[in-house]
Amino acid sequence: MIPKLHYISQGSSPKEHLDNIQNACASGAELVVLNLHNSSEKKYLKIASKAREITAHFQTRLIINAHHKLAKDLKVDGIHLDSKASCPTVLRKELYPWQLIGVTANALQDCETFIEKEVDYIYLAPFRTTENSPAVELGLKGFTAIIEALQTDTPIIGVGGITTSDIKAILDTGISGLGVSEHITQDFNTIKIFNQLLTASSTKEQRHSFQ
Repeated sequence: MIPKLHYISQGSSPKEHLDNIQNACASGAELVVLNLHNSSEKKYLKIASKAREITAHFQTRLIINAHHKLAKDLKVDGIHLDSKASCPTVLRKELYPWQLIGVTANALQDCETFIEKEVDYIYLAPFRTTENSPAVELGLKGFTAIIEALQTDTPIIGVGGITTSDIKAILDTGISGLGVSEHITQDFNTIKIFNQLLTASSTKEQRHSFQ
């Protein structure tokens, strides 16, 4: 089962990414994505190895971007792909069976394609446009329309400028969980708030399903 809260790392340098991952793990993050781009494979290996040491110490799951060979060598918990990356079905054969494959999508058609390729989760983004997300802002209406059309058991994780004040409204759309970067980086104590509200929502869903 995939945690409902994903911390997507931030930083102006590899060291900042690692420091923020350390802080997130220490604050209760159950899953971290090493969101580092534009590094050589050799440099990425070094950073990902350090991230693996940190997350292993806290028993936190670690996802890395795109580098499936490194993901297998380091035995991290999975890889995250953007919409232009290699086919998940092909990469699945090159990973351990237990490793996760996640993708990012901005539209219903992309989600449907990825679900057919049996990805483990989908980042639906952006909820709110940020400097790093030039794609069309989906908002609550977009999330609701896509979730209702999909009717899928594949976890759909809302991403993009999300804050603690958005949690209830986003979960009401049917979104499975949240991927958060800046709001957590600004204050790692918010991880507790996210986890509490997401856990409360999960408990509520279980009670409803038993009735």
